[in-house]
Amino acid sequence: MTSPDSAAPAPSIEFASVSFAYPDGTRALTDVELRIQPGESLAIVGQNGSGKSTLVRHINGLLRPATGRVLIDGRDIRQTHVARLAGLVGLAFQNPDRQLFAGSASAEVAFGPRNLGLRGSALEARVREALEDVGLGEETATNPYDLGYSRRKLLALASVLAMRTPILILDEPTTGQDARGVARVRGVVARAAGEGRTLIAISHDMRFVAESFRRVVVMRAGRVVLDGAPDAVFAETAWGALRAAYLEPPLPAVAGARLGLGATPTDGEFVAALEVATPPRTQNR
Repeated sequence: MTSPDSAAPAPSIEFASVSFAYPDGTRALTDVELRIQPGESLAIVGQNGSGKSTLVRHINGLLRPATGRVLIDGRDIRQTHVARLAGLVGLAFQNPDRQLFAGSASAEVAFGPRNLGLRGSALEARVREALEDVGLGEETATNPYDLGYSRRKLLALASVLAMRTPILILDEPTTGQDARGVARVRGVVARAAGEGRTLIAISHDMRFVAESFRRVVVMRAGRVVLDGAPDAVFAETAWGALRAAYLEPPLPAVAGARLGLGATPTDGEFVAALEVATPPRTQNR
């Protein structure tokens, strides 16, 4: 993946009293106030229909607010050309089949960076690196639709990674992934965060969220109802608010609360607590 100095500094993102309704009258966002600092690692959670996808589609200009403003680096996106937004924001859709169209994996991944001006050996290296990052380095000539669903998801992710945008948005990146695929997504998240890129993910995978992100935003009915670090959002005192948003805390948070380890215990803390709680066996002589 990209080195820290190869991408532009990540800009700030601000939603200022943003509301949005679809043409059929469905109100998806209501007076959303949210500020995302440069380089933040943030997950957005909530039940289906809570406004998560609608929210992030305002960041890259796919949707425009009915009222309020979305600001990137202090500039209203309505005053920002679509081409500039494409160079700032990369979005991997929940459904990869809405994103894939090329005849080979390499052509798919090359499309975005080529549109941003990359050519020749630099483009080839970018494509190769992105495919290797998601475990598809041997699939350069493969038609995307000859890949299974989970690997098409990874290919869509690679196509966004190759653009090296300072803002990276992942919509349900772990859906359909086995343990190896989830580990690859976690690796992508960790590297992007380490490079100082702004990382935003929508996810129903509460354990992935708790272990991979520094900030969690909970949405319900188009509004932000919780916003904080994972150890605060998944703490036992917040479980009522989570369940009101039709969410369950991740299992490690529940177990951590029972063992007095807090909401985001490590595996090592679990092992130590269980060793204390389990008396040693005595040998019969």
